[in-house]
Amino acid sequence: MAVVVGEFIIADFHPLHTLVLILERFSALLSEGWVLKTLAFAIMVGSVMTLIERSGGVNGLVHELSVKRSLVKSKRGALIPSFIAGIIVFIESSITSLVAGAVGRPFCDRYGISRAKLAFVCDSTSAPVCSLIPLNGWGALLLGLIGGQITAGLIAGESATWLLQSIAFNFYAFMALIVTFIAIWYEIDIGPMRHAAITPPDVECEDLKGDIGLFLWPMVWMIGGVIAFMFITGNGTLFKGSGSTSIFYTLLITLGLMWGYYRLKNALTTSEFFDAALSGARAMTPIALILLFAFAIGGVSSDMEVGQYLASFIGDYLPSEYLAGAIFILAAIIAFATGTSWGTFSIMLPIAIPLAVGLDAPVALAMGAAISGGVFGDHCSPISDTTIISAMASGCSVQEHTRTQLPYALISAGFAFILFIIFGIILT
Repeated sequence: MAVVVGEFIIADFHPLHTLVLILERFSALLSEGWVLKTLAFAIMVGSVMTLIERSGGVNGLVHELSVKRSLVKSKRGALIPSFIAGIIVFIESSITSLVAGAVGRPFCDRYGISRAKLAFVCDSTSAPVCSLIPLNGWGALLLGLIGGQITAGLIAGESATWLLQSIAFNFYAFMALIVTFIAIWYEIDIGPMRHAAITPPDVECEDLKGDIGLFLWPMVWMIGGVIAFMFITGNGTLFKGSGSTSIFYTLLITLGLMWGYYRLKNALTTSEFFDAALSGARAMTPIALILLFAFAIGGVSSDMEVGQYLASFIGDYLPSEYLAGAIFILAAIIAFATGTSWGTFSIMLPIAIPLAVGLDAPVALAMGAAISGGVFGDHCSPISDTTIISAMASGCSVQEHTRTQLPYALISAGFAFILFIIFGIILT
């Protein structure tokens, strides 16, 4: 409905023209290689997760960490492995959510923790971590955007230096990680999270030993594959690699390796393997459609110039000490409306940097505010790919995930906004 209404406005309220625009929109999306690869990724993820579960890999992980090594012995400890995985795997936000979800699902079921709480942990350690450790596509984008401002003569120096300075002011990412850890450690459920659906504790998990290798090797292949293909697609430079291409080929190869390994270990017969793979793919088809619609509404928002319209509210009349706070809020609104942090960076950094220079405000602080706002809005948006994939990886609905994580995100954003105001006053 959002796509239809948006196209109706773009078409000057002509029904026939609206229909043509809608058809052209989806035709253009489905002709884009990165879109098709992302949709295929969503479907193949379902296959990988189902195969790991049916082969006994999930039971093996639970037995290894809960029984054999006694590393996970409580509800508090059940989400720590996902939190750690989310921080360690910073190459690509989708893989971060996928690995964190895969690690956490069996423990959530074992200790009676809602899948919504797991999705919150997955989402809070995907985009925030990727924006803080930019040895990935995020870093490439930000370096390019900052480099454009250097080329234009607005600022001087090296792109990497400015990026590192802005990371220090990425307050939302820091606060999101802190709030998430506190929520895990003290088992804090607030707002809708208190009423999230909980899978009954699976007390029989201890008796189902399984094989942890059936879980770990696919994880190793996925993480290693993404890193390798990022180097390959970037011609030897990780920063310049294609995330969508890397993920697509990695999962394709991972499925092939899983078939060989599972047959070698006699975990699944060939018919059982393909039955599980198809079952998992079918389960993820609705998620792939949601992603497609999310891409469409993002394009509609871009064509309607939503970001530029909102940015027009910030002018030279704004006191320089409050500029960072205003940029943070504006970037958050744009990211929430469009469902893309990268798109928000592309809109806001070319606006934030000239504003900071013109108002003699701290440029690095303005950059950090634009990045933080983009991550915050993307974190909360129900049409964000990271939101959708985090829900998918955790096994809960997108609606429940969006609703239950919002209070935590708002708390993090509140602290971040206060810090932007304080540092704006101190540094100006």
